[in-house]
Amino acid sequence: MSAQATQQDADLTVVIGLEVHVQLETETKIFCGCSTDADESEPNTNTCPVCLGLPGALPVLNEGAVEAAVKVGKALDSEIPEETRFHRKNYFYPDLPKNFQITQYDEPICQGGELEVTVEGDRRGIGIERAHLEEDPGSLQHVGGSIDTADYTLVNYNRAGVPLLEIVTKPDFRSPDEVRAFLAKMEEVLEYLGVFDSTRDGSLRVDANISLIEADKRDGELGEEALAAANRTEVKNISSHKGAEKALAYEVTRQRNAIQRGRGVEQETRHWDESRGITVSMRSKEEEKDYRYFEEADLPPLQVADWKERIDIPELPAARRERFREEYGLGEEAASKLTSTKQVADFYEDVAEAFDPDLAATWVADNLLGELNYRDMAITDVADRLDEFTRLVELVDEDEITVKNAEEIVLREMLDEGEDPDTVVEREGLEKTGGDAVASAVADAIDENPDAVEDYHDGQDDALNFLVGQVMAATGGSADPGTVNQLLREQLAD
Repeated sequence: MSAQATQQDADLTVVIGLEVHVQLETETKIFCGCSTDADESEPNTNTCPVCLGLPGALPVLNEGAVEAAVKVGKALDSEIPEETRFHRKNYFYPDLPKNFQITQYDEPICQGGELEVTVEGDRRGIGIERAHLEEDPGSLQHVGGSIDTADYTLVNYNRAGVPLLEIVTKPDFRSPDEVRAFLAKMEEVLEYLGVFDSTRDGSLRVDANISLIEADKRDGELGEEALAAANRTEVKNISSHKGAEKALAYEVTRQRNAIQRGRGVEQETRHWDESRGITVSMRSKEEEKDYRYFEEADLPPLQVADWKERIDIPELPAARRERFREEYGLGEEAASKLTSTKQVADFYEDVAEAFDPDLAATWVADNLLGELNYRDMAITDVADRLDEFTRLVELVDEDEITVKNAEEIVLREMLDEGEDPDTVVEREGLEKTGGDAVASAVADAIDENPDAVEDYHDGQDDALNFLVGQVMAATGGSADPGTVNQLLREQLAD
């Protein structure tokens, strides 16, 4: 297989492959009954003899982790084999108390697959090499600095044993922005599947392998031999989409500068120091043989062939986005906003059941999400207030309050004060002013502002806006601006 290359700086092509470590959303760890709620617990309290690797403790596989892995495999169009098994990966890290990691080697639970991404309007598939289950190590806290400058390091084993799915891509990326787009799409799919919680600290972590390779000058292609011969730098400790793009952009520049100065690029593992915006060398890059894989004797082979058929997955974001365009007649931008998360899409469909789809889209995609983003809130923070939000849209739809007051007063006070819309409307006196009162306010504005009336008749459009403002002030903002505009034009035409 050869990958089409994009030429950069004559004949140097960026080649990137990812290892995406996803914490699966289960209540207990992958091989024991300890809670996975590490963030809310005191350090080193969610532990037991199994996840600490004490002598005589035996692992028991968490069925929920296997089901989650199969769901991801189906979403990525991976092959689920007849049988999968676990191995021991041997190495010493301070955050892995057993000195080995229970993982999968040559018989992973998901094999092959693809995820389509869009970058600057171009769609293409990123190949998936494999996805395998394993246990997460503990976490390290570097005190007094970063990994290479800290005074000392603390170890918290609460995370040790949390189920991980490591998704390994093919070396199909040709730029850091493609990586960022892929991670955003992957996280979106994982959240729709209900197997992942992005709010958990460290729930998605990325190791990236990156090389700058000389492409064939005749056709710009990269052959297998060139890919295999290239020295790869592995960048660790990437924990966000933006961080991945920044880390890889830095590493591209570092490697290109080294090559241009006649120095080789070492095959090594480097740490992304987000605070300084640089990568620092950690150690020489291990090879597969260094891990001394052998079969995990305490876990029997797992028969999973029939799981793919009996485990269902929900409608995925791309399919739901297309359905929103077809079923509700939404444009590309609105459909994308309304399917950004499964929770947003569910909320929109609940509102669209009661109102015109375009009206529902405006209120959810523009008004509600805009106000939530401003407050650093998410749709999950108001999911239990669907009835109140629906009532607000109803007040506008039935012409009981103005759109302006609904957007700028009622919605904001609902979010800031936690009040229901009817309470805000009554307290602020926002019920729409009746027809006679509006007509009277229009007549008063004309009588009290002869200069503005004269300017209007002289063709100055701003004069009409001034008069509309006078009427809106007189009615406390409760008149409909469109109605006021129309009444003014009619009376000024007489």
